[in-house]
Amino acid sequence: MLKYMEFTAKTEDEAIAKGLAQLGLDRDDVSVEILDRGKTGFLGIGSVPAKVKLTYEAPDEPEPIPEPAPAAEVKPAPRPEKPKAPPRPERPAPRAETRPQAAPAPKPEQPAPPAAPQAVQADDGVAGAIVKFQTGLFAHMGVEATPVVTREGDTYQVVLEGEDMGALIGHRGETLDAIQQLTGYAVNKGRAHRVRIHVDAEGYRARREESLNRLARKTAGKVVKYRRNITLEAMNAYERHVIHTALQDYPGVSTFSTGTEPNRRTVVAYDPGKK
Repeated sequence: MLKYMEFTAKTEDEAIAKGLAQLGLDRDDVSVEILDRGKTGFLGIGSVPAKVKLTYEAPDEPEPIPEPAPAAEVKPAPRPEKPKAPPRPERPAPRAETRPQAAPAPKPEQPAPPAAPQAVQADDGVAGAIVKFQTGLFAHMGVEATPVVTREGDTYQVVLEGEDMGALIGHRGETLDAIQQLTGYAVNKGRAHRVRIHVDAEGYRARREESLNRLARKTAGKVVKYRRNITLEAMNAYERHVIHTALQDYPGVSTFSTGTEPNRRTVVAYDPGKK
């Protein structure tokens, strides 16, 4: 069964964290609804705390099972001993006939599947422009990081390496997204053929995508079970795309986006006609 609780704090993130800690749940286990975004006020005057509603699935309480009454102990009656039969004479074991085994027929050779394109170390003008721009950007930010650029088809993969990558990833990858967008603008400026640039650090993109896939499947299961729509938290365009892709073949569920940036959200809707 679904349950919900409301929590308040100075900011939305603090209210969500407070709720998760009190409920003992992970972020993927709840659906978040922002009831009040709160206001800081002027010098603390007129401030309004943020208020969120966390909806989660609670297990149904099982009915108590009555304990069976103890049965009376019944001792089995002693069985009469049977007379032992005389031992039978041993017979020689028959010899097994050995037949020559036919050699297995050779399996036809199957063509190997085509190899997927692999990323190779990029050493061209685009890679040089990426390294030059990001090196200058990190110097202004006061962060030590080294961009390692590889190329996979028309996409340039940039992995940032360093000790403290948390500052470059940011809250839910917001700083990483900003670095990726700025790099794309700077490198593609004045180019006739635009190139795609993908920036990552410490495998954050793969972990975030896996987390979104789990959230999508769990939410879809609740939508089908309770036959009602669920609106997810605000996400950027890439994260909404991951949700749509994960549920495009999910029976009984359809998805669409609502709202305006930066508060655009994905709605997981109950669709009984979808097979």
